[in-house]
Amino acid sequence: MASRHGGQILAAQLKTEGVQRVFCIPGESYLAALDGLYDSGIEVVVARQESGAAMMAEAQGKLTGKPGICLVTRGPGATNAAAGVHIAQQDSTPMILLVGQVATGMRNREAFQEVDYRQMFGGLAKWVEEADSIERLPEYLSRAFHIAQSGRPGPVVLALPEDVLAADARVPDAQAAQVVQPQACREDAEAVLEMLESARKPFVIAGGPGWTAEAAANLAAFAARHDLPVAASFRCHDYLDNRTPHYVGYAGLGNDPRLNARIREADLLLAIGARIGEATSNGYGLMEIPQPKQRLIHSHPGATELGRVYRPDLAVNASSASLLERLAALPEMPERPWAAWRAEAREDFLAWAKPQETPGRVKLEQAILQLREALPEDAIVANGAGNYSAFLNRYYRFHSYRTQLAPTSGSMGYGLPAAIAAKLQHPERTVVCLAGDGCFQMTSQELATAMQHDAAIVVIVANNGVYGTIRMHQERDYPGRVSGTTLKNPDFAALARAHGGQGEVVEDGADFPAALQRALEAGTLALIELRTDPEAIAPSATISSLRKG
Repeated sequence: MASRHGGQILAAQLKTEGVQRVFCIPGESYLAALDGLYDSGIEVVVARQESGAAMMAEAQGKLTGKPGICLVTRGPGATNAAAGVHIAQQDSTPMILLVGQVATGMRNREAFQEVDYRQMFGGLAKWVEEADSIERLPEYLSRAFHIAQSGRPGPVVLALPEDVLAADARVPDAQAAQVVQPQACREDAEAVLEMLESARKPFVIAGGPGWTAEAAANLAAFAARHDLPVAASFRCHDYLDNRTPHYVGYAGLGNDPRLNARIREADLLLAIGARIGEATSNGYGLMEIPQPKQRLIHSHPGATELGRVYRPDLAVNASSASLLERLAALPEMPERPWAAWRAEAREDFLAWAKPQETPGRVKLEQAILQLREALPEDAIVANGAGNYSAFLNRYYRFHSYRTQLAPTSGSMGYGLPAAIAAKLQHPERTVVCLAGDGCFQMTSQELATAMQHDAAIVVIVANNGVYGTIRMHQERDYPGRVSGTTLKNPDFAALARAHGGQGEVVEDGADFPAALQRALEAGTLALIELRTDPEAIAPSATISSLRKG
């Protein structure tokens, strides 16, 4: 067995686990790892800031179901990357953050950029550890891959001391991780059907981790066979084709109040994979805690999520994919007395999705409709957080699984890094990032990453000169007392051109369709800046109406 340094051992283990690319900001603390990656065949994507690199890795994890890999240096590098770790934790995304660390002989002296990562990431990640010897490096890495993917997926942080990576050893690679997920049995599906048979107003909420295109197809088959209304949990809108009559909207921030009322009125809730967190439960206001009035069936791959907030009448500790495979195979029920209930829920959704006109020459609701018409069905749309996303959530239509990339954690800056990761993973598909001006500037430096790695994405920046979500709440709670929510922005189109891409400014909505077509045909990074009116603060509200109360 040949002697290898720690960086070569690391790269070999990543290859064994099927890793195709890693995202990083280089640092002297892990030079050996960069050397190991040099001739490994693994693509190294160099981002411009660690938060962007971590968000790219998180998006890679979402897209593939395999851990996205991010490498950052110690201290400031790790703290910058914490934003991506938090997203992965709240979104239940498999991800591994590898952090360069000070040499073991310098530990506990507050050496240069030294941080205790067990303390720092202890509440943010599924598992945090530090490799203490090169001989154990394959063991630590293998465990990281196992933990990141098992049960409820999530982020793992592994610190790699500089001297451990630089040392040499003769050690074998570990076998590829064997992912363990709890599987639903026939009795689980039959118990669901039995409870469904006694319902009159059933309601399904679908979301969470561990889904596949096959699982989404099984959800569609199950819903169609039993004529069930299905809402997506927050930012899982692509789990069911939005055109099917069984899709009735999403449970989450800025959704239809009538959908929330329908959840409260339901006599049976079937939550498949969704954690039923704050966003999905509308601030924990749709069900009583701890015992909902509705009968509750809750399935989740993480056993600790079952009964965490709401006490289910039936708890199923299983992956969503395995449960849906069982449910899709169930025979059709002889009676389904909720046909009108489902149809009314769909009509509510269609009514809610009819655009309401907003002020200004560029109307974001119309831009979303035009985007909907122009994009192919398999286009991937990525966004971060902000009131601009409420227009996307309300008016766009997602057709198939994993055409949406958005953080359920509500993290700004996510859209651009996620879009880059998506384009690198699926270069043949159209990828669009929709961002607000504030959201975009959180990670706008990653335009350089897109150009360097030939990620020909389309970026649409809705520029209204304000932090829209915060201004909306500010005007509601403290009308007219504007403080800290105004932005003076650059020329975003010029910024794209400065990076070598294509950039246009649209100040009249009539010009957007042609600009969008040019961007889609550009073959390179293309950015469209939409100059929107800050008065159009939300799909159903204006600043003036908020001030009037």
